[in-house]
Amino acid sequence: MRIPRYKFIWMIGDILIVIIGLLITRSIVDKFELFQNSHLNLTYLFGYSYAFLSSLIIIPAIFILVFQYNNLYKANVYFTRANHFTNIIKSHLYTGILIVFYAFIIKFAFIRDSRWFVTIFLFTSIILFFILRIFIFRSIFIFLVKNKIFLQRILLVGAGKAGRILATKLLFENEFGIKVVGFVDDNLEVETPIIQSIKVLGKIYDISRIVRENDINEVIIAIDKLTYERLNEIIETCNDLQIPTRISSELFNIVNKKIEVEKYSNIPIIDATPKFDIKYSLIFKRVFDIIFSFLILLLLSPFLLLISIFIKLFSDCPVIFKQKRIGKNGDTFLFYKFRTMYSIDGEDNERKEKMIDFIKSNKSGSVCDTKIINDNRVTRIGRFLRKFSLDELPQLINVLKGDMSLVGPRPSLPYEYKNYDGWQKKRHSVLPGCTGVWQVWGRSSVSFKDSVVLDLYYINNMSPWLDLQLILKTIPVMLFARGGK
Repeated sequence: MRIPRYKFIWMIGDILIVIIGLLITRSIVDKFELFQNSHLNLTYLFGYSYAFLSSLIIIPAIFILVFQYNNLYKANVYFTRANHFTNIIKSHLYTGILIVFYAFIIKFAFIRDSRWFVTIFLFTSIILFFILRIFIFRSIFIFLVKNKIFLQRILLVGAGKAGRILATKLLFENEFGIKVVGFVDDNLEVETPIIQSIKVLGKIYDISRIVRENDINEVIIAIDKLTYERLNEIIETCNDLQIPTRISSELFNIVNKKIEVEKYSNIPIIDATPKFDIKYSLIFKRVFDIIFSFLILLLLSPFLLLISIFIKLFSDCPVIFKQKRIGKNGDTFLFYKFRTMYSIDGEDNERKEKMIDFIKSNKSGSVCDTKIINDNRVTRIGRFLRKFSLDELPQLINVLKGDMSLVGPRPSLPYEYKNYDGWQKKRHSVLPGCTGVWQVWGRSSVSFKDSVVLDLYYINNMSPWLDLQLILKTIPVMLFARGGK
């Protein structure tokens, strides 16, 4: 099971609460005749229209997505009442807007034409979630944990300092029903005692057998002093186990700083578990890429024409800048952008030297960001386009062609790719994207190594839901010019 069992339990509880809230709201609206449309000719089943019955499926699904977006399935939020309740209120505001939008899309008159339905439902739902989720369900879950009826059996990879600290905290500060079964560590002998009765169960190469024999529900990689290459090898080994894999390592500190991750006993735990079957996920991703990029190009075509005219007016340059880039699996493709810079002899060689030094040294400072440019080369219209990332819009043509995806790691230049370490080339194991994790949460404020780590986080967590989140978050990043250069 890729998702922890306790999250499934919470989701089922939320679905029941939403359905109860909908049924109560329907009864109130009917009883007080708050819905006056008498001209409906709908098919009914058990006294409810098919439209309303479909809402008993769609609206709970909306809640699950919004709750996921607002971190209500993270253990540290679930067990903190103030944070829990605040996020529930916020989620209901988003959900109310989505329900109205959904009602207009499917022309569901009962919601659309009743001013009271959404108001009464949201008010009822907040009360139900406050009573049931925050108090009753949470108390039942804690009771099950304390009486060891529900346990999440954890295997820690690494018995060094990081692994010992995490194990100690989970032993003495654990509300989540987590039981540390043992460690795997290549540097210690089997049966070596680590903390209390918790021992080393074997080596990393034998992890599949250890997980099977000990009924492990989740693996946490808690190692600090190792290379990125070795960490990625361990992640891939653990992901083959078909159970949740998480990371607690200083090598992924940039993820903790930029993204709100789950915490176990106040220690950040980064999810590295593929959420969906990669084959079907990629099919869905490609279909969405084609539809979305085509519609955006169609809608923005007058605006794109206007940008092209301004480029020609303010600079004697070709409108479209074309460049060879590295795509999936190291293959090259022709990359499109609006031209924003003058062409100067020798400038590319200077940039190339700086970029290679940036990749190799990972230095901090004014030079060391993810975009090394000479400001003197940028045209007047180019400054505006780059600030708001409008120069990136022609990449939608690359998306339609299948060279890129809407969301993914950034495509690199050939000479950059040649200077990557082995682990850094893994960012090209998927299609590059127009936007991605580091563009949204990092932009020009992160180092090269950190940008790769953020890309690897995306690859390990790639899903339609994460793609949608990143697309939505890209809009304010562009509008407010955060980090654009």
